[in-house]
Amino acid sequence: MAEYEKMLENAYATLPKKALEHERFEIPRVESFIQGSKTIVPGFNALIKEIRRDEKHLLKYLTKETGTSITKGNSQLTINGKVGAIQLNKLIQNYFNQFVLCPECKKPDTKIIAQKETKMMKCEACGAMRPVKGI
Repeated sequence: MAEYEKMLENAYATLPKKALEHERFEIPRVESFIQGSKTIVPGFNALIKEIRRDEKHLLKYLTKETGTSITKGNSQLTINGKVGAIQLNKLIQNYFNQFVLCPECKKPDTKIIAQKETKMMKCEACGAMRPVKGI
């Protein structure tokens, strides 16, 4: 039994420190308001900073999912069409689940890296890697 415990201690020692942290991360929620036939989303830069992804990729994803054009000015988005806050937050949650959260440990400590011609999502907490489509 002592050998097992020694092996377990060695395994824990090789894990990144982030893998052992137990903090609760919440997906950022966005506020939006409808102005005429457009939806305004203030504070978009804060969202990008929080999720640590390329803003062009998130804009492309939102454009595809809403089926309308989106423009970015200053720190806000303007969606050409009426998109409710609930629907918008669901889209951001889906993006977060697909392109930010680690599929293994469910932590948001990931980054996108290029490996040959494939984009990979690498978890800084557990070390897991998986290919990412659409980036």
